[in-house]
Amino acid sequence: MQREITIINRGRGPQLSTSRITVQDIVPYFQLNYSYDQIREIMPSLSVPELEAVERYFNEHREEVLEVDRRIRARNATCRNPPEVEEILRRGREQIHARLAAIQEQKAKGQHVEGPTG
Repeated sequence: MQREITIINRGRGPQLSTSRITVQDIVPYFQLNYSYDQIREIMPSLSVPELEAVERYFNEHREEVLEVDRRIRARNATCRNPPEVEEILRRGREQIHARLAAIQEQKAKGQHVEGPTG
């Protein structure tokens, strides 16, 4: 029997009932218009029904969710990592974006796409 996927609050803000992933964890990807497949490349533990539940919640509570996102971004803007950590993060983002671009290119050509490990 499959459990119903809902958005609940266990004290960390709205999150999936099926995992610890919060709505705010996924909001940036929705803002960048990532497809479910692209989000699942980054967060492979998510299912399409889970993403649908988060997107439904996001659409139904858009202003509230975006306001929380603005506050998170403002708070994070005042907290900086040491330069060496920022460089590691920058390289990691580049690698993720390059991998997603390669996957999209392979899919467009109808080629087999390798999983996240290679």
